[in-house]
Amino acid sequence: MGVSMAEPWYPWGEVHPSSVIRSARGSTLYGRCVALGVTGSAAVYRSLDLARELMRLGAVVRVVMTEAAARLVSPSLFEWATGLPAVTGIGGGVEHVSLARACSGVVVAPATLDTLAEIASLRAGDAVSALAQEALGLGKPLLLVPAMHLGMWRRASRLVEALERDGAYVLRPRIEGEQAKYPDTVLAAWWVEALLARGRDLSGLRVLVTAGPTLEYIDQVRVVTNPSSGLMGVSLALEAAWRGARVRLVHGPLRCCQWSGWRGYLDSVAAVETTEEMLAAVEAAARGVDMAFYAAAVADYRPRRRLAGKAPTVSGPLVLELEPTPKVAAAAVRLEPGALHVGFAAEPLTGEELVAKAREKLGRYGFDAVAANSTVEPGSGFASETNHVYLVDKWGHVQEMKGHKRLVARSLLDAAARLYAKKREG
Repeated sequence: MGVSMAEPWYPWGEVHPSSVIRSARGSTLYGRCVALGVTGSAAVYRSLDLARELMRLGAVVRVVMTEAAARLVSPSLFEWATGLPAVTGIGGGVEHVSLARACSGVVVAPATLDTLAEIASLRAGDAVSALAQEALGLGKPLLLVPAMHLGMWRRASRLVEALERDGAYVLRPRIEGEQAKYPDTVLAAWWVEALLARGRDLSGLRVLVTAGPTLEYIDQVRVVTNPSSGLMGVSLALEAAWRGARVRLVHGPLRCCQWSGWRGYLDSVAAVETTEEMLAAVEAAARGVDMAFYAAAVADYRPRRRLAGKAPTVSGPLVLELEPTPKVAAAAVRLEPGALHVGFAAEPLTGEELVAKAREKLGRYGFDAVAANSTVEPGSGFASETNHVYLVDKWGHVQEMKGHKRLVARSLLDAAARLYAKKREG
């Protein structure tokens, strides 16, 4: 999806070449302006990538820089990245006011200790803090991405509490060694997108998610498993966390999600291998949850006995006797009957046959809803970044969802929030 020459963001009457990346990864921010405040942290160069990621989600990005940031990275480089000139000071154009009014939200990334202190103390000594104050005063979302040395971050904790009380959102940094580092830019962009699209609408909810495959060992090196990457479940977990939920994730061996530090944004993470291990972890995590999503592709069968060592490959056929594995989701449903339970069904079916299978599973396990996807439809199911899901609920509704798994996760959580309220009403 390109950029219209009629859009007011392009004052020269022509489209900058950087516009070709807009909406390359989705259009959820299309038609929205995001003001990106950049301050003088050594991590400032990461905001070039963040600006581009936001553009790939459809946003127009307007950059505002402090003088310290402009000494570290040239404003021309941000103009190259976004196609629009960077604002580097408070002048007669009062851009901090016009951008706060025109944009859907303000993101300050990286946010230094000085900038956090300036905003928290209601000061507006530079273009970025003035932009932030104007946005808060207008009721616009203010999103802060701190990056600094670890000692400074420890000192910043009281500032963060004050800023959050004032309505700002803060994405915690990734702690490595003595650094409180800028989060992975893909995760930061996703966080911004989720908050601008939904806000913290899931605050106060406790959510359990399972993800990935389980492994059942034939011998010490061979396993029975499936091609699940875990992306659907991890997408649900992170999307719920961005929107304010306290998330517990139980996952098998993942083939997705190479982002740095993503587990730190969840309340708890349990990594398991076998179905028995997943059962134990889920039974521990399920207590007290409000919603549960069973996106893990749990192995339905396991070898009745595990062979010692490694079975030789030269002795002819190997005959395995398989037995059913425990039903993880069914155990969790029994433990927390008051929670909303959403099962998943991956089937080699499409259309009405797939929906019928979901209805069957709905009744068999006592779920409140089942999200069914095809394993034979291109761009759906295992090892794909996209999915095509039919959500069937016990109240008789069927909802179709299609797109990147990040966005399918958003739609599933939207639906689950409505169903949870319905279930609580009785």
